[in-house]
Amino acid sequence: MKKITLFITAIILSAFFFTSCVNDLNVEPIDPNVNTLNNVFKDQSAYKKALAKLYASYALSGQTGGGGGNPDIAGIDENFGNYLRQYWGLQELPTDEAIIAWDDATIKDFHWHTWSPNDVFISALYSRIFYTISICNEFIRNADKAIDTTSGAFQTELKTYKAEARFLRALSYWHAIDMFGNVPFVTEEDLPGAFFPRRITRTELFEYIENELKEIENELMPARQNEYARADRGAAWFLLAKLYLNAKVYTGTERYTDALTYLNKVISAGYSLDNSYEHLFTADNNSSPEIIFPITFDGQNTQQYGGMTFIVHASNGGGMPLNGIDGGWGGIRTIKNFVAKFNLKESDFDSDPQYQGPDKRAMFFFDKSTWKWDINNVGTFTEGIGVTKFKNISSNGGPAPNAHATFVSTDFPMFRLADAYLMYAEAVLRGGSGGDIGTAVSYINALRQRAYGNDSGNITASDLTLDFILDERGRELYWEGHRRTDLVRFGQFTSGPYVWQWKGKVKEGIQTPSFRDLYPIPINDLNANPNLVQNPGY
Repeated sequence: MKKITLFITAIILSAFFFTSCVNDLNVEPIDPNVNTLNNVFKDQSAYKKALAKLYASYALSGQTGGGGGNPDIAGIDENFGNYLRQYWGLQELPTDEAIIAWDDATIKDFHWHTWSPNDVFISALYSRIFYTISICNEFIRNADKAIDTTSGAFQTELKTYKAEARFLRALSYWHAIDMFGNVPFVTEEDLPGAFFPRRITRTELFEYIENELKEIENELMPARQNEYARADRGAAWFLLAKLYLNAKVYTGTERYTDALTYLNKVISAGYSLDNSYEHLFTADNNSSPEIIFPITFDGQNTQQYGGMTFIVHASNGGGMPLNGIDGGWGGIRTIKNFVAKFNLKESDFDSDPQYQGPDKRAMFFFDKSTWKWDINNVGTFTEGIGVTKFKNISSNGGPAPNAHATFVSTDFPMFRLADAYLMYAEAVLRGGSGGDIGTAVSYINALRQRAYGNDSGNITASDLTLDFILDERGRELYWEGHRRTDLVRFGQFTSGPYVWQWKGKVKEGIQTPSFRDLYPIPINDLNANPNLVQNPGY
């Protein structure tokens, strides 16, 4: 949490949405009479406040705080309409890492793989993605005007702000390409007005994101030199590596060598593994040397029931330790298939409901007197295994900074060095040039030595297979918003041989149709914009 300070003022850029992606999603500007040039960008300091709004769009979904009253978008409850909450849900709930007990609308359809084009949660994330893209476009448009009419230190600063806005736009377009494929496309060149945004193909969008990130590389602050939680070159390199690692999924062409080029830049930029895995998920994780790009939260200043407040509260209940919150909501937990990746079984928890085994990344809760290992009723929270990974306390066990018993101060680590190590190993195994197996093994063993506290979990080159990498990504990165993308890349999300409990709405799990590797274009947007085409299968 903490920096970048989130100035949540009356700076609302949402009046400048492109038409077809407003009406179709019931996304409405909060104040259609706002004139951003005169009212928002009225002095130099306003540009940093407006930049903060761009970053805050991932953490907050309104202007008032506390969960309601002044949302960015209409058509969904402000708390459900939170960017991170919906991104996390669509990345985790359809996988082996998470399952939800609630009956909110269609929420159970995600683990069952039965969602449809009119799903409210899919529409919510889609609209959040394009809301962020829209306000980034408006910021860039106004920054361009100011850059042309100013000079000196402020001009230099404004160019950096603009590069950060372009990074955030690229980040949201990456979410779009990964989850929806061929989508509507607008930039700052498309002035606000009544028109139908053109449809960009997945390959074209890949090339656009790639070019954007390369163009802004030298305009961003050097890696680790910007304020905490603001994008720098390290974040741009990391996002490029993510793009290239998934290039075969997005475009049909492998780009593993390019992934290694940028992973080497990230790894050599001076980030280091945190000595404590647990510290990465506590309320003082802003001090971790491992986090490359987070979404920030603060118990006093980012008060909303989405984001990390959702993840921490919804994963708590059934006698689990509260870890700095005032009560659990009994919603999300994991399943036996995933816990088995840590070689844990039900009997291991006989005497300790928080038994970890030798791999201390296993942060689970199972009290066999009140919980059931097997899930017969998806709607019963205490059937399954609790997850205690994210906590609203400091790493020393004390209160969170700016502690609040309801609203969480823990940051969400979107990009961190451990992921770069895992990506490096995968890119090498898949044939990329610019890396080697020996280095890949050393990176994996660095993660496992932290997890085990010694070298007892170390692997050798013969152990380093793609199946191992997929499982190790799960063990290291679970609940961090990567799993759906990973399973798709490995061919295991839908029609592959790997099934898990309640996949396909069958208790023991079944394969599902491969068209579900992509989410559908929301039906309202499809009906509103004749340039769009529904994804196959929907």
